[in-house]
Amino acid sequence: MKKTVLSLSVLTALALGSANAATTVKIATISPLSGGSSNLGLQIKNGAQLAVNEMKAEFAKAGMTLSLVAYDDQADPATGTAAARRVVADRSVLGVVGTLNSGVAIPASAVLAPSHVTMVSPANTNEKVTDRGLANMNRVCARDDAQGPAGGDFVVNTLKAKKVYVLNDKTPYGQGLADQAEKAMKAKGVTVVQSEGVAAEDRDFTALITKIQTLRPDAIYFGGLYGQVGPFAKQLRDKGITTPIVGGDGYDSDDLTKLAGSGANNIYFTTVAPPLDAVPSAKALATNFQKTFKSDMQGFGLMGYDSAKVVLQGILNAYKAAGNKVPTRTQVERAVRTGTFNLVTGQVKFDKNGDRQTAKMYVIAIKNGARSTAGTVNVVRQ
Repeated sequence: MKKTVLSLSVLTALALGSANAATTVKIATISPLSGGSSNLGLQIKNGAQLAVNEMKAEFAKAGMTLSLVAYDDQADPATGTAAARRVVADRSVLGVVGTLNSGVAIPASAVLAPSHVTMVSPANTNEKVTDRGLANMNRVCARDDAQGPAGGDFVVNTLKAKKVYVLNDKTPYGQGLADQAEKAMKAKGVTVVQSEGVAAEDRDFTALITKIQTLRPDAIYFGGLYGQVGPFAKQLRDKGITTPIVGGDGYDSDDLTKLAGSGANNIYFTTVAPPLDAVPSAKALATNFQKTFKSDMQGFGLMGYDSAKVVLQGILNAYKAAGNKVPTRTQVERAVRTGTFNLVTGQVKFDKNGDRQTAKMYVIAIKNGARSTAGTVNVVRQ
């Protein structure tokens, strides 16, 4: 009898403990944590982690234990899609921050969509990311159809180029960006002397540089990522070619200047991620980032932070709307799409496709290895 009473007591205690236990809630990041674009992927992941660290206490008050799980997509669509399947299988994950590459975001978000896992992108600019009409896919950055023309306008209006060589890395991001820039430049009377693609993994540009020497363009527009553009700039400058190189936010990494070495000169890029000195309220955040991760916060760290804030606030909004109950994925998906979020980069409201209604882009110049802000472009979605 004594043994039975003890067993009942233990069971009662366990039951009470389970009733009072916090529910585990996770958000995930999907970004390249290894490989040639890992610098940007780590910025996204660490920015999101900072947001999670800040909001853990608020989630605890609501009876939720908050954590982040990070997946390495290696900038590869198949790997990113596999990560998305793992997210779907983990029912405690209520939202995703990512990805860096549009070519990864498009298939990964499609995998997440049937399970209503909301996704907020800090970086994906290809139009197809949101134009497919998925209810779960959102982004806090501007699109290629804004960024490409901004870069093209810079080539025409600021650099005064008449002949331009256009290159892309054959990815949805690089090709989409280059296509939009080329369209904008042609509309303003620029002659495109050559427009072609080069595989994203290529690092030997001897043949391309020979073409450039022959064609003698006034500017080169290269839609690609810093891991490839850095070596391209170095090889180009080593041949004595000082032609301006222009591109998009795939250049937005401190590693670009390291890879370009002495060639880190006369390079310009548009970016959807703000320079930290352009966002006064980011100063304290950057200090916290440095203290936490022992590295400097960059623009995509800030965008990762803001994207995570959208997901996390969306979860809390859904929690309140559900009568202070842990929300379902569908409830979070709806709360993110219809919410208004006050972020470090400004207020975010999404349109029916998940695009940010108002955003900013920045033009960055690299001269002798040093970065400076060369201009700002306001983007309004109609």
